[in-house]
Amino acid sequence: MKTIDKIPTSKIQRASKLVSTGAKVGVNYLKYYGDKLTKTEDEARSRLNENNADDIYDSLKKLKGSALKVAQMLSMEKSIMPQAYVEKFSLAQFSVPPLSPPLVLKTFKTYFGKLPNELYDTFNSTSVNAASIGQVHIAEKDGKTLAVKIQYPGVAQSISSDLALVKPIAMKMFNIKGKDSDKYFKEVEEKLIEETNYILEIAQSKEIVAACSHIPNLLFPQYYEELSSERIITMDYMEGEHLSEFTATNTNQEDANTLGQALWDFYMFQIHELRKVHADPHPGNFLVSKDKHLIALDFGCMKIIPEDFYAPYFELAQPKNISNKAFFIEKLYQLEILREDDSKEEAEFFTEMFHELLSLFTQPFHVEEFDFSDVDFFGKITELGQRYSKSTELRKMNGNRGSKHFIYMNRTFFGLYNLMFDLKAKDIKINNFKTL
Repeated sequence: MKTIDKIPTSKIQRASKLVSTGAKVGVNYLKYYGDKLTKTEDEARSRLNENNADDIYDSLKKLKGSALKVAQMLSMEKSIMPQAYVEKFSLAQFSVPPLSPPLVLKTFKTYFGKLPNELYDTFNSTSVNAASIGQVHIAEKDGKTLAVKIQYPGVAQSISSDLALVKPIAMKMFNIKGKDSDKYFKEVEEKLIEETNYILEIAQSKEIVAACSHIPNLLFPQYYEELSSERIITMDYMEGEHLSEFTATNTNQEDANTLGQALWDFYMFQIHELRKVHADPHPGNFLVSKDKHLIALDFGCMKIIPEDFYAPYFELAQPKNISNKAFFIEKLYQLEILREDDSKEEAEFFTEMFHELLSLFTQPFHVEEFDFSDVDFFGKITELGQRYSKSTELRKMNGNRGSKHFIYMNRTFFGLYNLMFDLKAKDIKINNFKTL
């Protein structure tokens, strides 16, 4: 894979790159209008989406950092985003051009004050895995094989300016209006800042390892604080294939069920017992070992779940509460889905919309065992997401809905559901975490 010798780090350099990408997108729209004269709307739209996805991703992979991280987050919205964007942006999970070896050594020296050969017995300056915020190298020390994650230069310093540049696009995409919109972007900004603090990540990693090591068929690396810093993490190198690679070739249903149960138990235990959750559930953060254990990685993005959000959120996962209209509406207000300044039309529309969404999305919590390979269930989720994403009625209303905590909780559940579906896991015991 081609490597990168330099990353734009100043606000002007990064803004210029995004502006030039915007110009390319503008050209793509001109082509789209031309295509509509000779092609069907679906064909013209499909080509537009492919061209835009290519150009936007090509720009973001060179910028890296928070802009690329947002693309990664969007790639998990399979039921809303066009397929061309999902396929291209999903590459940000674990397959982007890495830094060149000379830039790696320079960056390491800047962050640690020493070169890698002063810390490790061996160090491979060619990356084995590159993602949105950092890339991973293999090293050895005292007979142990280690993974060394190095943060890209300038990432931490450019978070606020990058988000300011993508904010207008995101607001239009998700129909967010009004003065309260800043709370959502502030939530994303704070989480991204946390993700660039590798000292915090090590602390969170050790906390999760200590709390979740009892869960069957689940493994974690060990972390080494003396070989880590604010921008570098050293941990055990874990042998295994990415979850997406495993699901693409697996034909053993028992293995899929075992891994699916481990993944589900891991998330349910965190959410209900720790009230803190690994909020970045994409395939690049999970490996499958040779003996079919699930390996969980990367605890930079952890979401604390406050009680005043947790209680109504999960109360609405119960069928009796969903069917109790007065109780249901009360919880919608508590979760900031309904607002005191809503018009009668808005209140009715969003009550009906979320009743439909929650009645479907919470179905796994209505039973003791659930089949996550159910194509009909996931087909309905996709259909519902696409229907509301195209709704002209919804576009007329203020899409600024829900507590800021929805951003990472919904991301967690969408990601978890997608991973469970990719695994085709069946007979998953929903409340198994309670007896572990």
